Amino acid sequence: MSSSAAAQRRDADRRDAATGQAVRRLGSGLPFLVPFVVVALLFLVIPVLYGLWLSFTEQSLMGRGGFVGLDNYVEALGDETMWATLGHTILFTVMSTVPLVLLALVMALLVYVGIPGQWFWRLAFFAPYLLPVAVVVQVWTWLFNSDVGFVNYWIQQVGLDKVGWLTDVDVAMWSIVILTVWWTVGFNFLLYLSSLQAIPDLLYEAAEVDGAGFWRKIWSVTLPQLRGTTVLVATLQVIASLKIFDQMFIAFNGGSGPEGSTRPILQYIYDTGFTNYRMGYASAMSYIFFVVIIVITVAFQLLTRARKESGNER
Repeated sequence: MSSSAAAQRRDADRRDAATGQAVRRLGSGLPFLVPFVVVALLFLVIPVLYGLWLSFTEQSLMGRGGFVGLDNYVEALGDETMWATLGHTILFTVMSTVPLVLLALVMALLVYVGIPGQWFWRLAFFAPYLLPVAVVVQVWTWLFNSDVGFVNYWIQQVGLDKVGWLTDVDVAMWSIVILTVWWTVGFNFLLYLSSLQAIPDLLYEAAEVDGAGFWRKIWSVTLPQLRGTTVLVATLQVIASLKIFDQMFIAFNGGSGPEGSTRPILQYIYDTGFTNYRMGYASAMSYIFFVVIIVITVAFQLLTRARKESGNER
């Protein structure tokens, strides 16, 4: 056998051995993979496919319905109530996302720069996020009470008129935004704080050598290093805000707020499916809303990526 043939045989043996090792490694990981696949199939894939099938039927909680094709989607696209509640949802998303990102960043910076009593501020900023939504809403409903609420009490102490926090059309949405910001800002704060602690000290030391002061280091070092975290936080917050349901449903006892001004689309879908028993139509609206979430998220990602690329070019 020539030396070249022997070398080829050794290479083939090595490839066979590597393939065998890969197969063995894959086989050893299957027991850990199977539970996840089973859970995903039972609670994610099958429900999604079943819900998609329902959207093409007249299914009701009271019994089976026949196949209607795209009729539910056509009806939904012409449903003024669906578009109105979708508008409320998008309005809430815009109103809540901005403060939830900016306040979280400010809170993380305050803790990061070393204000006295850091352990207390970390606890105070993050603790509300651990509370159940029902508890949070009940507390803030009492605070916003027009007659005996703590907020209106202090407003009157400074000489201002009482505010109908949950009864005034112009204020009700802001009340839910304030409630949501207080409750959930702690999660974004934690993400920002973790990112701040990961910034290398060498960058700040280099900035100091160049004569940068406190604010200059924040602007030129800290904020650019947090750009990726900001995109992540904003994206997660947009998705979370679009799925608003619990706060409004509990605050208004299942109602739609003053003159229906705070009713989100998920509550309309819930009412359609479980109050009016039109599960097929509710499923169709759910998938339309799902597409809207995807479109908004992708558009937001493209926008932030374009701004990032333009900033890098400058």
